[in-house]
Amino acid sequence: MKKAILLPLICLSINLFSQEVKETEIKSTISGVTVYLTGAQINRSAEADLTPGKKTLKFVILSPFIDAKSINIKSTGDFTILSVNHFQNYMQQQAKTKNFEELLHQKEEIEKKIDLENTYLTILAEELSFLKRFSVGESDNSNINVLAFKESVSFFSEKVTANRLKQLERSATLKTLASELEKVNSQLKAASEKSDIPTGEIIVTVEAKQNVHAEFSFSYIVKNAGWFPSYDVRVKTIDDPVSLVYRANIHQNTYEDWNNVKLVLSSANPDEETAYQELKPYLLDYNIRPPSYSDNINTVSGYVYDQNTKEPLIGANLNIKGTTIGTIADINGYYKLSVPPSGGTLVCSFIGYRSQEVPISGQTININMVEDAVNLEEVVVMGYGAIQGRARGLETKRSLADESEIMNAPAPSPLIQVEQSRNQTNFEFSIANPYTVPSDGKNLVIDFERYELPTSYEYHATPKISTDAFLIARVIDWEKYNLLEGEANIFFEDTYTGKTLLDLRYMSDTLSLSLGRDKSVIIKRDLQKQLTTKQLLGAKKEETKSWLISVKNNKLQDIDIIIEDQVPVSTREEIEVAELNLSNATKDVESGKLTWKFNLKPSEKKDIELKYSVKYPKNRRLVVE
Repeated sequence: MKKAILLPLICLSINLFSQEVKETEIKSTISGVTVYLTGAQINRSAEADLTPGKKTLKFVILSPFIDAKSINIKSTGDFTILSVNHFQNYMQQQAKTKNFEELLHQKEEIEKKIDLENTYLTILAEELSFLKRFSVGESDNSNINVLAFKESVSFFSEKVTANRLKQLERSATLKTLASELEKVNSQLKAASEKSDIPTGEIIVTVEAKQNVHAEFSFSYIVKNAGWFPSYDVRVKTIDDPVSLVYRANIHQNTYEDWNNVKLVLSSANPDEETAYQELKPYLLDYNIRPPSYSDNINTVSGYVYDQNTKEPLIGANLNIKGTTIGTIADINGYYKLSVPPSGGTLVCSFIGYRSQEVPISGQTININMVEDAVNLEEVVVMGYGAIQGRARGLETKRSLADESEIMNAPAPSPLIQVEQSRNQTNFEFSIANPYTVPSDGKNLVIDFERYELPTSYEYHATPKISTDAFLIARVIDWEKYNLLEGEANIFFEDTYTGKTLLDLRYMSDTLSLSLGRDKSVIIKRDLQKQLTTKQLLGAKKEETKSWLISVKNNKLQDIDIIIEDQVPVSTREEIEVAELNLSNATKDVESGKLTWKFNLKPSEKKDIELKYSVKYPKNRRLVVE
């Protein structure tokens, strides 16, 4: 009876085993990468020979940062894709990189040097001990003559001094080596943590009715990658056009190297919200605070640290939310970033840390980052028809060269060949030659376009704020160059003059580029004390202000210049403002802004007088400039 029961169970087991889906690991190659402002789409290809029946194909050794919603698989061949699943393989972790092995070798070499220095210190200590014993032996000898004793003391002193100095030198060397070893150990720890990260896998279940050779092409979006634009703006003289170099700053830390692949740079940003925002009611009521306006912040800078260790986070990504303006923290964790006139929110992100968003309310913002475990949870199984979609990436890492390096920068490097295309909502730059971008988080800079822009130049100055003249370049038809907002390094007359911001979101048909201060245009704004008075007129006080603005052109060319100043605007009937001399300025009635525009020939000087008076009740206090 027992044998009769056992036989059906064995047969059932064999039958179930025969129905198990066979699993095959497949390695794929990256055929191309589309790099977005945040994130990147990886395109891969693979082949497999399928036999009749169901089979599970496991595409292995992929990035652990795949957004499962973005997986898209296409295939050719007579078979059916039944399901697609994304999985994290903790058993197949990231292989230790060549850099890891180099660090191990470096550690061994430093440890050998430390052992050698410790040996030298031991020898020196024994030598000093011998000298001391020799000295004591000599001093105990009562028969030694005075001359021999003096020679002995001198010999002992010289030897001990030399010994001590050598010990100090060896100890200093040991201290330096210990510091180097600590740094290497920190790098090894970081590299080891990277190797503990699991690999991503895409598991595809297929069914074929006959033997078939299958070809697959699939894509997915990963985090920890992106690009941002920066520019070099070069002007030789104000008679020459602006030379603008369009530069792409690419980074990726996806744990899969992009080796010799076709790169496409896209202005799209999968991380942006796509939903249209409706206006909310604007309700007025009492006891509601009016809008407040803070001072304009042109730059923001600071340091990025690990909150626990207080170590700088080298390569931390910082950008202005919703823009392509950004940078990367340097070796000291320091960053500096231009801020658009509208202000914004500073976003800081770094692999293994929680992303932070900080409203830009001051020029200095230090950020302490908190470690965060990488989210490596398994993604649920989805049908093929449900997996096509878009993903959300991490914030783009951005970087510009250190200013000290920029100031000594050589002429622009040769450009790579790109093909530009404009889509309905974005544009793309397709790089003609294959490129390699390693997964190291470092910034890869590519110069891909250089434009000679027809330009008109004019100087702007507001002497009340600054007596420097700022050279402004006006570029028309800039829209056809597919520019994005970003920072630009300015070179004027072959000299680095600083940075400016291409904030294209509010530009009209003319692009304005500030090329910096030109010390060859001399401007002064002096209060003419002999014409400035304060007196009582009946029930009112009257204050008269007189300013003399002088402008001189010390350049060898004619210049066009715009000077701006202002007269006060009264907000009460009892306060009267009289304009006594505006020197034919154009006046904005609402703001009181005055504008003078004129041409100056070389060595020519022009004086502008600004004079006005203010009357107000004598029992009231009024501050007049």
